This record gives sequence, C-alpha cells and structure tokens, in this order.
Amino acid sequence: MTADAPLWTPQPERVAASQLDGFRRRVVEEHGEELPDSRALHRWSIDHPGEFWREVWTSAGVVGDPGEHAFYPGDGTMLGARFFPEARLNLAENLLVGPADESDPAIVFVREDGQRRTIGWGQLRTAVAAAAAGLRASAVGPGDRVAAWTPNLPETVIMFLATAAIGAVFSSTSADFGTAGVIDRFGQIEPTVLLAADGYLYGGKRFDCIGRLAELRAALPSVREVVVAGNLADEPDLRQVPGARSFAEFLGPAEPPPAAFERLPFDHPAAILYSSGTTGVPKCIVHRAGGLLLKHLSEQRLHCDVRPGDRVFYFTTTGWMMWNWLVSALAARATVVLFDGNPFHPGPSTLFDVAERLEVTLLGVSAKFIDSCHKAGLRPRDTHRLPELRTICSTGSPLGAEGFDWVYDAVASDVHLASISGGTDLCGCFVAGDPTRPVWPGEIQGPVLGMAVDVYDERGLALAEGKGELVCTRPFPTMPVGFWGDADGVRYRQAYYDRFAGVWAHGDYASWTEHGGMVIYGRSDATLNAGGVRIGTAEIYRQVEQLPEVLEAIAVGQEWDGDTRIVLFVRLAGGVALDDELRARIRSRLRERCSPRHVPARIAAVTDIPRTRSGKITELAVADVVNGREVRNTEALANPESLAEYRDRPELAS
Repeated sequence: MTADAPLWTPQPERVAASQLDGFRRRVVEEHGEELPDSRALHRWSIDHPGEFWREVWTSAGVVGDPGEHAFYPGDGTMLGARFFPEARLNLAENLLVGPADESDPAIVFVREDGQRRTIGWGQLRTAVAAAAAGLRASAVGPGDRVAAWTPNLPETVIMFLATAAIGAVFSSTSADFGTAGVIDRFGQIEPTVLLAADGYLYGGKRFDCIGRLAELRAALPSVREVVVAGNLADEPDLRQVPGARSFAEFLGPAEPPPAAFERLPFDHPAAILYSSGTTGVPKCIVHRAGGLLLKHLSEQRLHCDVRPGDRVFYFTTTGWMMWNWLVSALAARATVVLFDGNPFHPGPSTLFDVAERLEVTLLGVSAKFIDSCHKAGLRPRDTHRLPELRTICSTGSPLGAEGFDWVYDAVASDVHLASISGGTDLCGCFVAGDPTRPVWPGEIQGPVLGMAVDVYDERGLALAEGKGELVCTRPFPTMPVGFWGDADGVRYRQAYYDRFAGVWAHGDYASWTEHGGMVIYGRSDATLNAGGVRIGTAEIYRQVEQLPEVLEAIAVGQEWDGDTRIVLFVRLAGGVALDDELRARIRSRLRERCSPRHVPARIAAVTDIPRTRSGKITELAVADVVNGREVRNTEALANPESLAEYRDRPELAS
C-alpha cells in the first residue's frame, strides 16, 4: 500500500515529550546503546528481552520483587522460556497504586441512558478491600475461579481486582450471552463465586437477567456464592435465585481493613479468556498476572502514551479482551471510563458525546464503528469540542485507508490514530501505534516493543513483501499459561506452534509496508482460496463498503464444480435494491481496485450479517450454511437468527 504523504506527523516537541522517546533515551543512557529512533529501540527490545522487560518494570514503577533474572531462555524454544522466574507481585496491588489524592476519579461509568457514576481512588480501594474480604469469607483462595456474567459495570472491575488481590482467577462474559454460551464457558472452569447483574439496557430496551441467572445457578454446581449487582434496580428482587446476595450485602456494612495483597509468582494465573467458540466449545485461555501487567503497561504507556490523570475510554464489553486491557489502564494511574449500552443510542454521536463531556484523552473503538460513522456522515469536529483527545485507537478488524481518512477529516487533524492488532490469545497486541512516527493511511505503524513479529509464507520463510501469515518468532510475556483442562498442553501447542515448528502462528493474514508498518487483511482461516489464489476477505470489504449503497458485506467460499467460488452478501442502505447495475459496479470496483480473482461469482442481498458477541463478523458460520454443513456452536453468535437468510438461496444454486 502506498500513499503520497502521511496523514499525521507528530511535531518534534510532541515526540520528545512522549513516554516512548523518554524510554528510548533511558535505554541509551543506561545501556550505552546507539538507538536513534523507535525502530532501533524495537530491534534492541527483541534482541535483549531480559533488559527490555526489566526496563519496563523499573520505568513503570511496578510494585513487587522482580528477582534476579528478568528472562530465562530455558531450552531455547518459545515454550521453554520464562520471564521473571523469581518475581513476586500482585496484579491488583499494581492497578490500585493510583494518585496520592484519593478523591481523584479512578472509574467513571456511563450508561446509554445517561446515568453516570464516579468512583474515586479511595472509594475503589475500599470497595476492593471489602470484596476481597467477602471472597475470603466465602473460602475463595489462590487458584480458585471467580466468574462474572455482567454488563460493563464498576462492580465487575471491583470483583476483578478483589479476585486478583487474593490470588484467585477471574473470568467474565457479557450479560447478553445466553445461558448455553455462559455454561459452555464457565462450566469448563468451575467457578466458586458468580457475579451477575439484574439486567442491562441496550438500544433503549431493558433486558432482565434474573430468570436466566436462576438457570445458570442450577447448571453450575461448583458455584457456592451468587452475588448480584443492581443495574436496572437499586435493590433487585433475588427471590428467584436461592441464596443470592446483593453486591452491597456482599461488601458488608463495616469499614473493611486495608486489602491484603497476595504476592505470587509472575506466572500465577490471573484471568481466563475465551476463544470465539464459532468452531466448537470455546477454548479457555489462561493468562498470567505478571505478563498481563507488563504487556499492558508497555502498550499503554509507550505505544499509546497514556499518562497519570489521563482518561481512557475504550468501547468494549466484559466478554472482549479489550475490557481487560482497559482496566489495566489503572496501572498507568489513568481514569478508566466504562460505557455500557448501544454506542449508537440514542444517536450516532453517543460515544463522542461521552468523550467530550468527560474530556477523554484516549478513545478506543472498533474499525467497524469508524466505518459506520463514516457511512452515517458523522463529523464530530463540527459538533464536538475534543481538545484533550490525543489518541484514537482502533481494533477488532482491519481499518482501511478510508477509515483513516475519515478520522483525520471528520474527527481531528492533530490526533494520533493508533490502529492496533493482537488478540484474545495473547490479551495484547503484536502491532500497534507509535506516537513518534507518522501515520500512513491503512497501515498499522509497526511491531509492539518486545514482539518479534514477522510475516511467513506457506513454507515458513520470512516475506519482506507480499501477503503471508502473521507470526511471532520469539517468546513474549503474555503467551498463555495454557488452555484450561488441557493437562498435557497438546491443544495449546496445536493452536499456535505446530504450523511453523515452534513459532507462534497467529492466524492473521498480513504484509509489511514500505514504511516499516503492517497491513492486516483479516483472519487467515477466513481466507478465500478461489482457483488456487488466496484472497483475504478484508480486501473485498475494504472496496465494497466504500460504495454508499453498501453498509456491510461478508464474503465466503462456496464449493462448486470441484473448486471454490466467491459468494458476496451485502447489507444495503435503506431504499436501495440490489439490481444488475449495482452488481456490475461492485464487480467492476473489485476488478479494478483488487484483481479479477477478487470478483465474486455470486452477489446476494441480506438484511443482517452474523457476528460474534464481540462484534466481529463470522465468515465461518456463513460458509457452513452456504455449503450445507452444520453450524457449530451458534451460542457464540450474537444474532444466530440471521443465518436463516443464507440458507437455500436461489442465487447459489447455479
């Protein structure tokens, strides 16, 4: 991908003031290295992992004992390496350091209907201490699991921190998950305590959760304690759930003693996250406390320049890894903004309304959100004052050049647009923003510090140009501890390390750019193989969704006449019909902007596109329907009813 000029170049004074450049200068001074820029710093970080991660620990002021060794190479393989093998720390203790003024806001919660709550640092520490005491009183100890089936509430953050404080393991899913989806996840990890909410709001509608909570309680025999946070009512009616207690009752009326933080090994499990589950029962991915802390500190402080007192607002649910990433911003002594509800209710500017009102400094959204704002003709720079906004992050799917253009034209001209990409598997990023370098349209700026990212061809050879598999060739701190229930580690190794003999293969389709950045083309397991040519679906979406008539698209491969042909489904704007003229324009655009191989054999209109509960479209489910296969685990989908539109389409019968 080429462009005549970058969309944004940081001024020299901004570069010099950035934490990334300050970190670079520190390394130069402390280690005597010649590191003229962030690219050189990245090379040093992967060549000297022990020195790099110790500098992250030290410069971020991590509380705990790092031990003598920051990196132990073990047998020289990725799986054999260990970071900080003698360290002792507590994740919650580090997230609760905060500023000296206890009245400063730690959390600001905003609901779609405008309800707002602010929790100061002192209040947060007190609530976490009380919740930790409640967990201990329920006989929860290190290694036990605490689960949350909740909206994006402050109570979820409090329970997470309390769980970490005592060394237990936290796991969460969003409140819109059905009972089967929750059981698929929590049933595997057997939690002892379950946090839930009485309900949630979405799009102006109220959704009661108490009835489903009773079903969950009966289906999870490991649960000894059910705690309910009042979201729809201050005092929810819990008579349907035997033995359930309100969150206030769980915290207790008395002033709790200060929280006692269990300092545990670096590799002690802190969180369990879940794969999407679109191909079977979700994998339970176990993440280590020390890895999460250091990885998020490095990404937020260095790549996103998050500072003490900043206000970090990432639109996420509790079922997405970005929720864990957002909560970690507390470790940077920033205020965390939680939003729960529909980001387009009561209007398309809702998130920008929140950003303006709360003077947000980092706004995080999905690429699909940016595309939707673009399609809706939104221009926040004309309607909102956002002088404090320094960084906009985008993730969840590839952000095309048009999305970059929209941000700089319609939101702010002097903002760092940090497109980032990683995954639940590592609860962090492989590639991300760089506040010291220019932003080019359609490009992620470069690899994250400490991450030996590369692109491989099918033979496992590095590609300097062209599309291939995104890999990481050296160890990093958030490689999972493993999968829950995978005692011999076979499933874990098969998931990431078997394809390229011990190298982490992430399953994304990517290429390097001439500027040292990267373009992500979407999941390689969703790559189309038409006539033997591999095509990333994101390439098709990027072109088709630029047409004003097309709101969204999804492309899959249909097995046909011994080969595979591309089928494109489009969701159209109101009042638009998919006629021969529009089909011709779609095909012409793909032929001219991509290649003849990208042109679909069939194009059909739909009114909805299936997506996972974290908002990602799911080509695999549509491909199963189109090819007459059983769709596995529809509970992982937010809108499984949409699949009915894709069955028995006459357009696909010839």
